[in-house]
Amino acid sequence: MSLLFSSYAQSQTCSRYSFSSNRVFKSCSDLPVLNSFLHYNHDSSGKLEIAYRHTGIGSSRWVAWAINPTSKGMVGSQALVAYPRTDGTVRVYTSPITQYQTRLQEGKLSFQVSDLSATYENNEIIIFATLGLSNNGTTLNQVWQEGGLSGNTPQMHATSGPNVQSMATLNLLSGETATTNGGGSKLRKRNIHGVLNAVSWGILMPIGAITARYLKVFKSADPAWFYLHASCQFSAYVIGVAGWGTGLKLGSESPGIRFNTHRTIGIILFSLGTLQVFALLLRPKPDHKYRLYWNIYHHLVGYTVIILSVINVFKGFDILKPDERWKNAYIGVIVALAFSAVVLEAYTWFVVVKRKRSESAGKLQHGVNGVRSQQA
Repeated sequence: MSLLFSSYAQSQTCSRYSFSSNRVFKSCSDLPVLNSFLHYNHDSSGKLEIAYRHTGIGSSRWVAWAINPTSKGMVGSQALVAYPRTDGTVRVYTSPITQYQTRLQEGKLSFQVSDLSATYENNEIIIFATLGLSNNGTTLNQVWQEGGLSGNTPQMHATSGPNVQSMATLNLLSGETATTNGGGSKLRKRNIHGVLNAVSWGILMPIGAITARYLKVFKSADPAWFYLHASCQFSAYVIGVAGWGTGLKLGSESPGIRFNTHRTIGIILFSLGTLQVFALLLRPKPDHKYRLYWNIYHHLVGYTVIILSVINVFKGFDILKPDERWKNAYIGVIVALAFSAVVLEAYTWFVVVKRKRSESAGKLQHGVNGVRSQQA
């Protein structure tokens, strides 16, 4: 039912809407995300009368619409906030946004607000207000948002998908809404970060490990398997470092927004990957007495990196929330690699056992021939 309502809400346009209170607004704008609409009247004195509508909203959610007089984005926004109370009434108030991870505390805005009220009917919240803006322009930076409630306390909104795209400029004369580059740019950086890390740590690293594990069994593949393995792992490391760098950049551009587990695993992966690269410079020769210990270290760190990589890719999917097909595609790749590893493991053991039996039979035959030659 909620899905049907959401689809219906998204098909609406503000120009077809009539207010039950017989209020009339000369202009309106269909906001691009979060099922939101802005209706308004504006005059030359700077007075802006608005009705912000947010459809498809549950009774345990808050909504907000804000103007940012100083910049584009969340911090500095002057917000009108509303949410349904448990007693059936609607609380509406003003809240200046001074930092990320705000709890939307009530406070005075940098401009005058009057006639502030709100309604909640049929899963739709409408905020009414009259704003006294300075008469120095006709383009506004606007931000709108929604999030969950804990009791009557607003909680942090989602930090991915439409919730990071809900900012735009509004031309009060034409009614045109233009999305700002901030949300789209940041989303592109997140997607680039996700693709780089999924391909490097999540795909190339396991392929490199499979190459080393199973090709070196075949004598004809020596030393080609080593160069394939090293090339694959080094490529994964370089691409992974680029992905790690974009993650650091995203973190610096989003103060107050932290994905601690994803971030911690990313730092561990970068550290272990760097150790593996430098360990190649200290790789003992095959007959060296320390080669066994180096192999143990190399395999232990390598498999740890692979396991953590796959875990962190799925952590990234939970954060980005892309179309389900991307997650399913990655699951398909991992399943295919795991299946290949199982088949190759069985075949490898078959080859090794067969080779040992052949060598044992050869040694036995050589011993028999030696005894016969002595007797002769």
